[in-house]
Amino acid sequence: MTTITDPIIDNPYSASPGTGGVAAFIDRWMFVFMAALILAIVLVGFVPDSFRMIGRMEAGAAPPIPPILHVHAVLMGSWILLLLAQATLMATGRRGFHMQLGMIALLIAPAIVIVGFMLVPVRQAQLYAMIAAAPADVAAYLRAEVVPFVTNIMLAQIRIGIVFPILVGLALYYRKKNSDTHKRLMVLATIAPLAAATDRMLFLPTTMPASPLTVDIYPLLVIAPMFLWDLYRRGGRIERSYVIWFAVTLPAAVAMNLLWNTPWWLETGPKLVGAS
Repeated sequence: MTTITDPIIDNPYSASPGTGGVAAFIDRWMFVFMAALILAIVLVGFVPDSFRMIGRMEAGAAPPIPPILHVHAVLMGSWILLLLAQATLMATGRRGFHMQLGMIALLIAPAIVIVGFMLVPVRQAQLYAMIAAAPADVAAYLRAEVVPFVTNIMLAQIRIGIVFPILVGLALYYRKKNSDTHKRLMVLATIAPLAAATDRMLFLPTTMPASPLTVDIYPLLVIAPMFLWDLYRRGGRIERSYVIWFAVTLPAAVAMNLLWNTPWWLETGPKLVGAS
């Protein structure tokens, strides 16, 4: 029977490099794999989308990319690279450097949240500026199709802006208390905004824009390798980081799904950022 536990049953970061066995190897490199997987997903999602965005902009079908979006991209990229570097340092036994480098997270994490919330009204303002300058038929299309979608996306952005800092804060709280919980929460926090990448993968099936269901499904699939391996290594016991992640993520997911595409939200969302 599956139970919940929080003691350190097997800490791959405490073992010396070169400890034998397939299980020990996976223990040591699992978090490097997870960070690399997240980086790969971000690249696959955002690189083609960036070229599409530039193409639309050059064709005059989209406004210029706002500087705040570049800042956001640099911050998120830096966070993911930091996660990969930190996991690699611990996997190779360089704990001291890991502890020193980890202090950068105290600067990047709040910057990501602040810039993320700043980006929302900027993108909304761009959309309404396009509507104001567009011919009547194009403006009608934008209001009928694009505005509701962008307004719904605000729910996902708000959710990320709440869930991400909470998980990062809890990860830092457990930094010295329990390294197992700490490292898993760092990965789970980074997965919180990952739907922004998977939603841009046009080859993936999606429930958007009618429903945000895939916003939750694809991150769960990304988490699966780490979770299932932990479940196996811990004899069916669930490490508490997953319980924390579920407790933080579920209310935000339920709220987003309940509000998605409702008349109240479609009317209220733009007003929150002064774009109605």
